[in-house]
Amino acid sequence: MRIDDIPRPAPAEARGSAPDFAPAMPPEAPLPMPVQDLARFDRGTARRPVRRRRAPVAARLFVFGGALALTAYGGWQMYETVSVSGSPTLLQLVLVALFVLTFSWIALAFTSAVLGFLVLLRRPSLPPAPERLSARTAILMPVYNEATARTFAGIEAMHEAVEATGLGAQFDWFVLSDSTQADAWIAEERAFLSLRDRLGPGARLYYRHRPKNHHRKAGNIADFVTRWGGAYDHMLVLDADSLLSGDCVVRLAAAMEADPDAGIIQSLPLIINRNTLFARVQQFAARIYGPVIATGLSHWSGRDGNYWGHNAIIRTRAFAESCGLPDLPGRPPFGGHVLSHDFVEAALIRRAGWDVTMLPTLPGSYEESPPSLIDVAVRDRRWAQGNLQHSRIIGAAGLHFASRQHFATGIAGYLASPFWLLQLVVGIALALQTAYVKPEYFAQGLALYPVFPRFDPVRALQLFGLTMGILLAPKGLGLILALLDTQVRRACGGAGRLVASCLLEILLSALLAPVAMVIQSGSVAGILLGRDTGWNPQRRDDGSIPWRAIVARHRWHTLLGLVAGVAAFAIATSLFLWMSPTILGLVLAIPISWASGHLGFGLALKSRGLLTTPEERDPPDIALRAGALAARNAQAGLDEADALRALHADAGLAAAHARMLPQVGPRPRGRIDPDHILAQAKVVEAETLDEAAAWLGPKERVALLHDRALLDRLARLGPGAPARS
Repeated sequence: MRIDDIPRPAPAEARGSAPDFAPAMPPEAPLPMPVQDLARFDRGTARRPVRRRRAPVAARLFVFGGALALTAYGGWQMYETVSVSGSPTLLQLVLVALFVLTFSWIALAFTSAVLGFLVLLRRPSLPPAPERLSARTAILMPVYNEATARTFAGIEAMHEAVEATGLGAQFDWFVLSDSTQADAWIAEERAFLSLRDRLGPGARLYYRHRPKNHHRKAGNIADFVTRWGGAYDHMLVLDADSLLSGDCVVRLAAAMEADPDAGIIQSLPLIINRNTLFARVQQFAARIYGPVIATGLSHWSGRDGNYWGHNAIIRTRAFAESCGLPDLPGRPPFGGHVLSHDFVEAALIRRAGWDVTMLPTLPGSYEESPPSLIDVAVRDRRWAQGNLQHSRIIGAAGLHFASRQHFATGIAGYLASPFWLLQLVVGIALALQTAYVKPEYFAQGLALYPVFPRFDPVRALQLFGLTMGILLAPKGLGLILALLDTQVRRACGGAGRLVASCLLEILLSALLAPVAMVIQSGSVAGILLGRDTGWNPQRRDDGSIPWRAIVARHRWHTLLGLVAGVAAFAIATSLFLWMSPTILGLVLAIPISWASGHLGFGLALKSRGLLTTPEERDPPDIALRAGALAARNAQAGLDEADALRALHADAGLAAAHARMLPQVGPRPRGRIDPDHILAQAKVVEAETLDEAAAWLGPKERVALLHDRALLDRLARLGPGAPARS
């Protein structure tokens, strides 16, 4: 058979399959989403708020004024420390400058945490749960090559929880797929069809797969807004690992209805369901320290808050009118589409006159986290590029000061690591200069005594204590609040275990910090050298990374630690002792990283009541239900099934898949898709399903799944060898 001989498939109804197939998506309700101009903005076009709100001036003066005062004091003390011999050298001034930059970062975090602590001491209350809702909300779960057993369990559990509130009629549910793997795509469709059958025709559950994942998650959401957004007042954006209780969902919707000026309302997601050592450290820290930091940020930000891309409700028309993201000029990593889109969308919707606020004490918002240091590094590399890319946006016309501050904070968060590393390098250079370089006698002209470059040891020790105190204070404040809260204290195993858990978290974080610092410094250096990161699927499951991969990832970190340790010891014992925490973390990078992703170590601590959170002792109903549903879904084996064999074995699935494909016009002349051409040639030549499955590459499989004619040809192939399950 030649390619041109492939017959066109008849409509599904003519073939007698799935004539009552309900559409996978509702009728389109287009909503314009113009691309925003970052260079120009007319403030006269900004929306005027319905309610007048005062900016939290006192909170901002406390946070920024306090951070500035602390930085000035710390910088002066550092200057006095290095200039005890007289005028400091150029290298000493560089050390002072680096210290000021890094110290200002932790000083701002400290003052913001103190503010959050003071607010939480008053035990702020939430408004009562709503009895009715009038607006329609679309709940959006974007997915990208995710495990369907978990994602669809989360959707089902949240759907049940919202229905149980009695207000479920106001919510529609959308799974928005950007998956690029054929097996993941078909697994999603099978899970969707199965779930829709279980929930019944009134569930208002929908599924859409994009042929091209243009602009990644931001483009996925924008595609929904421009095609279906006009039918919904609000949209609640999730991540694939998000879980929200029914009460949390309806309270977010009620908060948006009650506030006509709200554009985005962000909840504070807590980490749950984590068991590896590294993930449990993150889970514990987020639960005990996170509320203090988030509450402080929320209080000084006021209506100029930030958006973290998920577990937040958004006013759909406001988003469409003001959040169309432009492509930045130039090539990645600083040009192209906006990678960390959430900060930019918050800034743009605020520029248009809408409020961006946070409800940090709203319970029932959950997420998961990567299971190991290496997994975090993969995600963090993408975040680093996105935040550094904001240097091209921070000066955009019309942005509010707080929005620029959010950008600056994100950028500083990633520059802090290379600054800390440079500070260590300069410190070693100064120690080396003191030990081996002959001093320049009488450098300031005639003098009775030579000037040796040295430090004031007493002042240096005091400054080190101040720095450590400011760095650890947010953790201490979170611990105090947890100890004062009887329910939290008991759920964490009592006061003794809670304090022990905090000390253990500080120790483990201190060992992980040097490795994370070097990894992040390498990421920043790579971005500055023009290396693009791409967008890899995130590994969410607990479990160890192979030892060989760990050694390959960290061998240079270990070597750096050994070289630094030998050099420091050769220069001075005191320098070696000063650098010992950093040296130890780097030398032990391989075993630390291995242990971080090890399930056994995390479970051992859990069995002893350490690093335990209240959500572990008393799991939320939504988490228990999602876990049970995920276990049930996993038994179906959808995520392990081969897409081509699944379609070949199930004519109803094949028909449903064809019905869910978008209608496309004829191919423009001269525009050739090589993957499609190869898929077409291989399917035509194949005599059995086994041959087609063996010959088709990953991209060719996806191309085949987009073509109804090739799917029809695939269905007529003989099975060949028995299909794997």
